[in-house]
Amino acid sequence: MTILTAATELPPGPRKVCVAIGVFDGVHLGHQQVIRQTLADARLLGGVPVAITFDRHPNAVVAPDRVPPMLHSLPQKLRALASLGVAHTLLIRFDAAFSQQPGEQFIRSLARDFGGLGSVCVGSELTFGHQRSGNVALLRRLGEELGFVVHGLSALALDGLPVSSTRIREAVRAGDFVAAGQLLGREHALAGPIIRGDQLGRQLGFPTANLEVAGLALPPNGVYAVRVRMGGRNLLGALNIGLRPTLASPAPSRQCEVHLFDFAEDIYGAELEVTFVARLRDEQRFANVGALQAQIARDIDAARTMLAARR
Repeated sequence: MTILTAATELPPGPRKVCVAIGVFDGVHLGHQQVIRQTLADARLLGGVPVAITFDRHPNAVVAPDRVPPMLHSLPQKLRALASLGVAHTLLIRFDAAFSQQPGEQFIRSLARDFGGLGSVCVGSELTFGHQRSGNVALLRRLGEELGFVVHGLSALALDGLPVSSTRIREAVRAGDFVAAGQLLGREHALAGPIIRGDQLGRQLGFPTANLEVAGLALPPNGVYAVRVRMGGRNLLGALNIGLRPTLASPAPSRQCEVHLFDFAEDIYGAELEVTFVARLRDEQRFANVGALQAQIARDIDAARTMLAARR
């Protein structure tokens, strides 16, 4: 998939461009229907399909106190879009200047810079532009003027409720990975780069990869058996999310640590994508470090057994 930073980067040609616009956090079943409609429009019109999304949640700029925890890291979201068959994604830097652009100006600039729009596909409740000035009604008016088709697709429903990123976040926070996977249309996975930690796992005899998960939706604290994807490699491991209460840090922070089975490589900076297979236990405080070490050994044995049974 080609990542564009401006509409003018799309190679010119005698064709219309069909776009899907959205934040697309999670690229869930509802987002997927928007993308599929765009791909269908492009086939029908002989056009080029382009997904348009943002490098961060808009609230990070316009309402920093109301930024939801994200289901996907940015690389993970882009991979999910590519997996649907999107050949080009326009990734817009959402900054203060962009947030001031009226919705009508945004669409007119897309039509100009792409050399013409064939269709615009969005969720029916999408609003965009300064002070939410853009919506489906605006798109329809501009479509009549500029000659593009508009699809404002209603939310899909599952079990009688709309499929939404908010609903998936609630499922993840509850540790309900089955429900999250049903709404996503695939298994929920947590992804992020490996950062340097305090090496305590290594000192305990169980080296861990510390996953950078700031700003992401996380399941409840505890220990999990996990499958791990790193580049083109599939690995297995045990993951701990929590405050590590036994270690009595003066300023505890929530950490996400993965012990990879039979693995001893330096992978700082690499991205891991973790799929939760089973929850093994709650986070707990132990009487001493020795008791913690013994429990970690039991956790690893339990994770190995669980993962072997579910291959």
